[in-house]
Amino acid sequence: MSSRLPSAGFSITIRVALPADSNAIGRLTTAVGSAGAVVTALDVVDSDHVRVLVDLTCDTSDASHADQVVDSLRALDGVDVRKVSDRTFLLHLGGKIEVQSKVSLRTRDELSRAYTPGVARVCLAIAENPEDARRLTIKRNTVAVVTDGSAVLGLGNIGPYAAMPVMEGKAALFKKFGGVDAWPVALDTQDTEEIISIVKALAPAYGGINLEDISAPRCFEIEARLRELLDIPVFHDDQHGTAICVLAALTNALRVVGKKIEDVRIVVSGAGAAGTAIMKLLLKQGAGDIVACDRLGALHHGMPDLTPNWEWLAANTNKGNFAGTTKEALRGADVFIGVSAPNILTGDDIATMADGSIVFALANPDPEVDPREARQHAAIVATGRSDQPNQINNVLAFPGVFRGMLDAQAREYTEEMGLAAARAIADVVGEDKINANVIVPSVFDARVAPAVAAAVRAVAKGEKPEPEVVITIPQ
Repeated sequence: MSSRLPSAGFSITIRVALPADSNAIGRLTTAVGSAGAVVTALDVVDSDHVRVLVDLTCDTSDASHADQVVDSLRALDGVDVRKVSDRTFLLHLGGKIEVQSKVSLRTRDELSRAYTPGVARVCLAIAENPEDARRLTIKRNTVAVVTDGSAVLGLGNIGPYAAMPVMEGKAALFKKFGGVDAWPVALDTQDTEEIISIVKALAPAYGGINLEDISAPRCFEIEARLRELLDIPVFHDDQHGTAICVLAALTNALRVVGKKIEDVRIVVSGAGAAGTAIMKLLLKQGAGDIVACDRLGALHHGMPDLTPNWEWLAANTNKGNFAGTTKEALRGADVFIGVSAPNILTGDDIATMADGSIVFALANPDPEVDPREARQHAAIVATGRSDQPNQINNVLAFPGVFRGMLDAQAREYTEEMGLAAARAIADVVGEDKINANVIVPSVFDARVAPAVAAAVRAVAKGEKPEPEVVITIPQ
């Protein structure tokens, strides 16, 4: 049996025929539970006096675990497994997004205005004043989700074709939570100059660029160069979306344990795109002591063979110039933020942290430390998993961030927008809800995206953001 937790991401539906006796279905669900899966639905499809046809849906932990569950049912007397469906693959058949027309095209009159000859007048108006494209075309509400497939989720360099399901999902989230029309742009090149050139060339059709799953350190140069070249916001979600959500969660976590960001010691495991952006935003918020760690240990002055990005981190973090491993850096620390690799820490490592410690183990699908072990020692634990409390998920940020930037017709994304977005996410939780298991709102909380959009829009327009909510946690 797998040691990983069952997840809806590995949900299967098994169609089985079994005897029509009073205990048959009970034997079925017992077998599934004994195999370590979680039954989520059971539907009787058909029956007669002899047999019952049942669709049993359950969550498993991975593909091999799903096979074990099916085998356990096949081993039952009188049970005939007819079909096994992987619900995740079924969801992706034919893709997850589509284009729909916003206008009716039922008559010649409507066609004449939407297309020729009427459309020519709109084209000429934009030719005379290109800025009108933001008002009179899809540019007003459309974002390109650009990837080269070089750093997809925890899967690595799987290329543009295999990256498409993630990009489709991203586009669906943009629409669902922000009302933003987004479209995948998967590029069959991993050449930095080619990517910059292609995105620059396709930018006229879009109001913003969301870079996605592009490996470090290339992603830093691609983003920086595109920001210089384009007059629309360029946002690398793996960097800035993650940073915004982490800062939001940390804001509330510190409220719960009664500590201030300028007073705590923060250890960050993973100094790639996400880790770097997190640390930069935390520093912007006033973090007093951050130790950046990667596979070579803590980044510090005098460390050989540092990349330009790591040189910046070594110069701007680790004020005590600590040199050692991540585990050693964790001793006495108040906060651990992991955006690195699974199972690099144990509960014993968390036990060495300061009282009231905060652990954000965000590697997916398996975090840096088992959250069950971490909770034995830490005051607050968060992960990126949907089946654990305190899920830190970028969907809390990017739909509202782009909604706000598009509404304001912003020309760029700024760290000030990120700070405002993080504050808005944190404050949505509310004084009456915040506790050790609720430091961020649900991804389905309808208040989140509008609050983030309003905060970003205010910054983009140069307005003063709303004051930070002061929350007092009962002791």
